[in-house]
Amino acid sequence: MPHAIWKGSISFGLVTIPVTLYPAEERHDLSFRMLDGRDMTPVKQRRVNERTGEEVPWEEVVKGYELDNGRYVVVTDEDFRAADVQATQTIDVLAAVCADEIDPAYFDKPYHLEPTRAGRKAYTLLRETLSRADRVALAKVVIRTRQHLAALVPDGPLLLLEIVRYPHELRSAEGLDLPPADAAEAGVTESELAMAAQLVETISRPFDPGAEEYRDTYRDALLALIERKAAGGEVAEAPEPPPEEAVEDAEGEVVDITELLRASLEAARAREA
Repeated sequence: MPHAIWKGSISFGLVTIPVTLYPAEERHDLSFRMLDGRDMTPVKQRRVNERTGEEVPWEEVVKGYELDNGRYVVVTDEDFRAADVQATQTIDVLAAVCADEIDPAYFDKPYHLEPTRAGRKAYTLLRETLSRADRVALAKVVIRTRQHLAALVPDGPLLLLEIVRYPHELRSAEGLDLPPADAAEAGVTESELAMAAQLVETISRPFDPGAEEYRDTYRDALLALIERKAAGGEVAEAPEPPPEEAVEDAEGEVVDITELLRASLEAARAREA
């Protein structure tokens, strides 16, 4: 069981629901140290003055916000404290919105919400009401020293608290060379769309995050390699990856996408059979 990182309450109108917040994310990234390849000694990072090349002691390091190249505003600890939001212990519900109105790109990090014994009925009431209305509740919460926009999302018996990115935290797609929004303008025919729909239908299945095909095979393979090296075993060379199938040939001639769809559909049906 992970450690609780926050205790407080959900403020839903006049209803107060005491809850405990737990991290829902489990990170299993492999950690590597930078070493000197000559004697395997760990390499330390140094704080160096870009102009003089001299190391800067911690007590001389300040934080600066860059206005433009070479001009900074120094921000002190007192400035951070003055700008800090009041750290309340409340998840303040602001609105209820349709679940499909929030672009998935806005969701950042999930947490589990557990009610206290006194809050079980009110927790169930909020969770069930949101679920039946197909809504999520947008709220504001302060975790540690930062204010977050969050979404309360019903998930079976659980209420998830999803941290929601602010608009300024997402980059615009403006400037990307994208095909037209209209499929016909992009050269896609109705027959191709129909065949692609058949392919999607053929490979459709309920989502099972624990399925073998969704495993992090890269991490598994890398960890196995590390274990073999640690045990002094032989390390096999990885096979060459298969060449990627290009949609265009070397001279830029477009390959018939209908044939690719038909082949994909037949292969998917064969796998299902």
